Amino acid sequence: MYPFVRFTKEMLKYRNAPRLGVCDLHVSYHRCWPWDLDPWVELNNGRTLTLYDLGRIPMAMRTGLIDVLRKNGWGITVAGNSTRYRRRVRAFERFELRSRCIGWDTRFLYTEQGMWKGEECANHILIRSAITSAQGIVPPAQVLRAMGQPEDSPELPQWAQLWITAEAARPWPPVI
Repeated sequence: MYPFVRFTKEMLKYRNAPRLGVCDLHVSYHRCWPWDLDPWVELNNGRTLTLYDLGRIPMAMRTGLIDVLRKNGWGITVAGNSTRYRRRVRAFERFELRSRCIGWDTRFLYTEQGMWKGEECANHILIRSAITSAQGIVPPAQVLRAMGQPEDSPELPQWAQLWITAEAARPWPPVI
């Protein structure tokens, strides 16, 4: 089940927080609860993706993106991701969730997030998101313009550019 109570807590907690620039870092703190666990008593890999919402959506609120989405009747959807798991997050452990937009291209926004246990990154994700309307994908430049922000993206890191290139070469629909 989606963590609606935790999500509501995060939105309320950050509703009056200082605004962030589009690519500024949002940091939040969380705990791994028993309902987040897999049979090996560690954070479930699927639940990890859900918990990333607890950082990404409040970050979007703090940048003003949520206000622009509401005003224009737009939505936002995850259009792809790549996750690296390196350290276990076990029951009752606290972790820091770091979230920031790293840039955009003509169709998608790219956000990186990491779950940190002290100085160690437990896992890291690159999320590709699309802003959507009844007509389809809204170009990020139009979204940034609506936010009153510069339309030009910062240069995406090489590792993100290589992932975008690899994803473009991936066949769709897949042949399984």
